[in-house]
Amino acid sequence: MTEPSYLAAVRESYDTVAAAYAEFVKSPAELDPLSRSMLAAFAEAVRAADRGPVADLGCGPGKVTAHLADLGVSAVGIDLSPRMIELARQAYPGLDFAVGSMTALPVGDDALGGILAYYSVHHTPPESLPVVFAEFRRTLAPGGHLMLAGHVGDDEHLRPTQAYGGRPVSYESHLLPADRIAGLLDRAGLAVTARLVQEPGEGTKRTVGTFFAGKPARS
Repeated sequence: MTEPSYLAAVRESYDTVAAAYAEFVKSPAELDPLSRSMLAAFAEAVRAADRGPVADLGCGPGKVTAHLADLGVSAVGIDLSPRMIELARQAYPGLDFAVGSMTALPVGDDALGGILAYYSVHHTPPESLPVVFAEFRRTLAPGGHLMLAGHVGDDEHLRPTQAYGGRPVSYESHLLPADRIAGLLDRAGLAVTARLVQEPGEGTKRTVGTFFAGKPARS
């Protein structure tokens, strides 16, 4: 399978900014109460369903993966950036981390009890999201849970030239309307059970959408 062209820019950019990113990004304990409560609710749902481990996709330096583990979830972190995975393994040697792409996850069918995509799908061009969401459905076990969170917008396309300490980057961000994201999840066979849109404020400078969805259990 040929790798989508945008992934090279994302990989190279995050390899470049990895060390600065690890210092800049807050730990989950420093997040606002609403964000912390949603992560806790996801962890509780996954534990209750007991369908398998959770994959933290786009895990970066592993802070959220470690938080899930602290919440009693068996979690593995997966990221496109080898440098991010290197930092995650150094920081959390007791956890599992792997290099991989959301377009072709290194996970078997029906293997995951949960997927967390936490501020990690916005670099995916809209036309490629159906491929990513199909991978989510493929790898989730029946009855498994998905939590997807990230910035939403009115089909905004951002092209920053530098980030995280002024390091150069070449990725793009795509901020889609919440209704469009929910529709794409539904068409991928992931039933949206709840969504929350958080307006800009003290905790965030942009509108944030959080979606809870699941792969239907077999009858």
